[in-house]
Amino acid sequence: MITVNVALSARAYPILIGPGLLDDAALVAAHIPGRQVALVTNETVAPLYLERLEKALAGRQLVRIVLPDGEQYKTLESFNAIVSRMLEARLERGCTLVALGGGVVGDVAGFAAACYQRGVRFVQIPTTLLAQVDSSVGGKTAVNHALGKNMIGAFHQPSAVIADIATLNTLPDRELRAGLAEVIKYGLIQDLDFLVWLEANLDALLARDPAALAEAVRRSCEHKAVVVAADERESGLRALLNLGHTFGHAIEHALGYGQWLHGEAVAAGMCLAAEMSARLGRISRADADRVTRLLARADLPVSPPPEIAPATLLEAMSLDKKNKDGRIRLVLFEALGRAALCDDYPQDALLATLAEGSRAAARAIA
Repeated sequence: MITVNVALSARAYPILIGPGLLDDAALVAAHIPGRQVALVTNETVAPLYLERLEKALAGRQLVRIVLPDGEQYKTLESFNAIVSRMLEARLERGCTLVALGGGVVGDVAGFAAACYQRGVRFVQIPTTLLAQVDSSVGGKTAVNHALGKNMIGAFHQPSAVIADIATLNTLPDRELRAGLAEVIKYGLIQDLDFLVWLEANLDALLARDPAALAEAVRRSCEHKAVVVAADERESGLRALLNLGHTFGHAIEHALGYGQWLHGEAVAAGMCLAAEMSARLGRISRADADRVTRLLARADLPVSPPPEIAPATLLEAMSLDKKNKDGRIRLVLFEALGRAALCDDYPQDALLATLAEGSRAAARAIA
């Protein structure tokens, strides 16, 4: 087992990474204190792992809360279902809420934990690659609104993250690839050596090699832990973790939540960020193409769906949380392995990127 610590003073917590952690009842029980425990999962994950978790917590008052599966259920209705069930079970402020599943379960359950009786203990047990390397770490919790993604939420740190690498064996190939988009992001924004490692080990990751997956999760969590410790509430540095997300969230919003996985939309968004960075002379055309080729090798989308008009994407981007004074702020490249938040770009460069992104991606992988 590998332990990565998130250094937040009194609210510091461990990220535990390794295979078979859910089978270690003593470890699970030690990180989920309290007599009352609410277990939030979804209809896909529950048959696979819920009974195993309940066995490790035998003797507690356990409350099962099973949500439908999918981004389209990351809503206030799901939030209300969790809180209502906790109230019906008379869970007290000393309870612990556990999120067992992917990013949607973690985000909705975390938001419920932040709000229930003004905040209760929260533990993440992520079962997807995307959740293990990104959404389970850092305390960002939210639900979607019809007018924008993650627009209703709170910062609420977990007390522990238990990332059992073995759960990735049951992950569909599409979701594994979507998680790799977030892994690749860390190499692109702050670690060129990791990017080179990913280029060399991508086939092993796609083949679910346990050692490669453990290394990818470890390095991703180490990067995120450093950023979160330095900028917990995304006032500056942490915004760099949103590379491709302004474009990607717009794609998700325009398509309808659940049509593309979050990581798929982020992959296309990172290609757009690379294309725009090349247009502005921030990186070379060869570097932009290198980004696109790596994501294409992972069988991820490298451009928005052609049926979405650039004007539609632009309108959705205008609702992004990073925007300031009506200006769309983007994470763009300064070099591969280094990114920066940018709002002083020419508007025509953004319009041209949205209009020409698909053609640029096609040229890169031709």
